[in-house]
Amino acid sequence: MQVWLISKLIDMSPELQVIERPSTVNEIIERALVLLNQQIWCWGRDILRPEGNWLNEIGFNSIKPPSERHQCSSMYCLELPGGKSVVLRGFGSFYGCSERGSVFLHRYKFLPKYTKHATLENLPWAIEDLPEWDMPNASQQNFCASLTLDFINWVKSYEEEIIDRLGVEYRASILSSWEHAKAPIIPAKDMANAWGMLADAISKDLKCLV
Repeated sequence: MQVWLISKLIDMSPELQVIERPSTVNEIIERALVLLNQQIWCWGRDILRPEGNWLNEIGFNSIKPPSERHQCSSMYCLELPGGKSVVLRGFGSFYGCSERGSVFLHRYKFLPKYTKHATLENLPWAIEDLPEWDMPNASQQNFCASLTLDFINWVKSYEEEIIDRLGVEYRASILSSWEHAKAPIIPAKDMANAWGMLADAISKDLKCLV
């Protein structure tokens, strides 16, 4: 597979020169993990934005945990057109569609789990609350791939809106305070493009998802 995704990311900014040029599907997955890990951290900071919770501002519903799960953070859910929905958690992201089912992307394992159900039966306060999903079988792989790509493109749009409405300086300030400073960082100005290139790379070789 021609993994041009990472090559272009490396060319984007000097900060990325420390990342070696990959040549395997596994390295695309590793790059996807860098993006998702960074994105989930950014969502957490967007919630704590001093000017107001950005997720709530753009339409997310925040659900506080029940008293018996008081140690868990609030859950953020967004209803999208076409019977689609997003659920954001610190340990991963859920993306569902009424016609195709849903996928869950673990923060540290970019291998989507698929179910034919569009919504979760139980609210995922912790990763232990998720159902026991298997990797998609042959008949489910197209739905799994299309849902994963939809999610990636939604994240790309999210980051584009951040830049348009809050400015690249806002996202850059978030990343400058990231506690995981030893991890590779995608610069603020490149995050949306990085998600877009990831979608293109995956759409050219769906083996990245199985």
